[in-house]
Amino acid sequence: MKLVHIFISAEHAYFGHHGRPSGRAPVVELDVADLVEGKGIVGDRFFGWKDNYAGQVTFFSLEVHAAVCAQLGVSDRGPDVYRRNLVVAGVDLMALMGREFELQGVRFMGMVEAKPCYWMDEALASGAEEALRGCGGLRARVLTSGQLRRDEQP
Repeated sequence: MKLVHIFISAEHAYFGHHGRPSGRAPVVELDVADLVEGKGIVGDRFFGWKDNYAGQVTFFSLEVHAAVCAQLGVSDRGPDVYRRNLVVAGVDLMALMGREFELQGVRFMGMVEAKPCYWMDEALASGAEEALRGCGGLRARVLTSGQLRRDEQP
């Protein structure tokens, strides 16, 4: 598994915005991220949000992004639009659900799918919510503290 992008945002843009316009909180890309056991990524909106929260970090597949963009005819959006934290290549994220796994020495527990919602149609393109069903990413708990570094692009 290659770590292609690391994204954080200090504020929510969609979470908690139901019935209101989406927020405009920027997504920031990091080269290096500090992760804290049981809390998430330092500086991210979900850091320490709730005890045992299933979405301390979210993983997303670069291959899924490419496939959904091709399906919907999108060529001008990067994987930051999904607001997932760790964009990876070379792994089936859904196979990690319910399993412990490691990335660059940091241990995670794959919890549940990061299910797409109606905001995905605004973020990427009409039809994105449906196209992402079953492959919207993986919510995970951080089991050990450590640092993650972006790998070179695949």
